[in-house]
Amino acid sequence: MTDPELRAQSFEIAWRYLDQSGLLTGEHKDSARFILSRIDRMMQRGERRRLLLSNAAIDAYRLRPALVTA
Repeated sequence: MTDPELRAQSFEIAWRYLDQSGLLTGEHKDSARFILSRIDRMMQRGERRRLLLSNAAIDAYRLRPALVTA
């Protein structure tokens, strides 16, 4: 699997979970940027396990400060 494929699959897993669980908040563009940023940082450090990448992105998203104020 290439890095772009791994990145896309990890993002898709995280996005689907967050969307289906109702946890996505604010602008979707900002949420996508946050999730991809987390995945990218881990991949730059050498991580290549798809589920670990997606789960770490989910956890980071759930624990982040709100991206927008209500």
